[in-house]
Amino acid sequence: MAGLNVRFTDEELDALRERATAEGLSMQSFAHDAVIRAINEHSRLFNEAADHVLKVSEELNRRLA
Repeated sequence: MAGLNVRFTDEELDALRERATAEGLSMQSFAHDAVIRAINEHSRLFNEAADHVLKVSEELNRRLA
C-alpha cells in the first residue's frame, strides 16, 4: 500500500493528536478519515457547480437556438 508523508507544524500535530484521542481514534485513522471526508466534500462541491453550469448553459443554449 502506498503511503503519504505529510508534514505538520508542532502545533498542528498536537491538535491532530488531541482531536484523535478525543474521538478515540489513532492519529492514522483520524487523518485518513479527514482526508476521505475532504475528498468527498470537494467532489460534492465540484458536482454541484457542474450541475449549475449545465443548467445555466442549457437555458442559454435554448435562448440562442
